Amino acid sequence: MPSARRVCFLLRVKPDRMAEYRRRHAEVWPEMLDALRETGWHNYSLFLAEDGLLVGYFETQDLEAALEGMAARDVNARWQAEMAPFFESLDGHPDEGIVPLTEVFHLD
Repeated sequence: MPSARRVCFLLRVKPDRMAEYRRRHAEVWPEMLDALRETGWHNYSLFLAEDGLLVGYFETQDLEAALEGMAARDVNARWQAEMAPFFESLDGHPDEGIVPLTEVFHLD
């Protein structure tokens, strides 16, 4: 089995929405968590800086399949619609803004 791909991406949360963004992620819907696991998202973390920079990280065997799997889930459409207003400079849903950064080093 091939090793998992590590994916890191950046988004920016609006300063006036950061507290609510944190609260929402302390209470992610169980069905959303199940959908992420079922579509190949593993070791998924979000980190939020005080200036609103959001760093996302997850591992997956197949990035395209993981993204497509979530895109096909109704719970994801509902979650993304609720999260979209939290972000700056975003056209569409937050998961459509995932542009993986290029990994330049990994300590294994």
